[in-house]
Amino acid sequence: MSTAAALPPALPLADELPALMPRRAAWSNWLLRGVSLALLVAVIAEIVTARPNLGDLSLPASPLFWAAIAVLYFALPVADWLIFHTLWRLPAAGFAVLLRKRISNEMLLAYSGEAYFYLWARRNAGLTTAPFGAIKDVAILSAFAANLATLALAGFALPFLNQLALGQYAAATMVSIGAMIALSAVPLLFARRLFTLPRGTLAWITGVHLARLALTTAALGVAWHVVMPAAPLGLWLVLATLRLVVTRLPLLPSKDLLFATIAIFLIGHDSEVATLMATTGALMLAGHLLIGGALGVAGLLEREPRA
Repeated sequence: MSTAAALPPALPLADELPALMPRRAAWSNWLLRGVSLALLVAVIAEIVTARPNLGDLSLPASPLFWAAIAVLYFALPVADWLIFHTLWRLPAAGFAVLLRKRISNEMLLAYSGEAYFYLWARRNAGLTTAPFGAIKDVAILSAFAANLATLALAGFALPFLNQLALGQYAAATMVSIGAMIALSAVPLLFARRLFTLPRGTLAWITGVHLARLALTTAALGVAWHVVMPAAPLGLWLVLATLRLVVTRLPLLPSKDLLFATIAIFLIGHDSEVATLMATTGALMLAGHLLIGGALGVAGLLEREPRA
């Protein structure tokens, strides 16, 4: 298949679109700084309350481990940048904004990052005439792709739950799968009213997010295998796949406990597995604290673009 066939239909370049009057009102600039300040406050609060101590973690020196962790952390903003670069010719400088979007969503409120990105796109003229439509479509398709992947893998995960005899999760699992099917059907049933971008572009964006999910799932399995090489890589990839299913099903109680139980059942070594799960989570948090703190300060110091 040719490279051109894999790309979405050509969209108008920014300089071919009608000029967009930049939103330079004071409220817009203050909102952008407000999000940056909230992000910085969230980072400081996390440091003070959680007191993360990475010095106590036993981290491998293997370059493969750190490469896998980097893929885990940066895959989402890289995928977003690829999408918006294709749609808007987003410059490389926009990658920092997409990093801030991801961290804001996880440390502040869900979709607060999309709100920040929208305000940034409105303020920086020359990108697009309608940033809201594209941002909305990409956010919906990101969730849709995750739901689609979860449903496709749910049949693979259910036998493991049955082997564990976790009867208390059976009803919640079936209800969760039903809810996810209903949520996934909405974009398909109401596509014409819900989406702004062309159908071919929507399909391409969904493919990018599905590829991202496959890449991060594989990277997580590789990272775990490097830390505990006694278990075969294939088993860690199975476990990473199960993690995607467990964390995405909406109505399952005690997801962390359920996943830890599955991990110990498959791998054994109770204390080592628990430490491994805590280590990967702590590294993601450390990335949020370091990068989020730097971006929060940079956002407060950022100057308004000139006319």
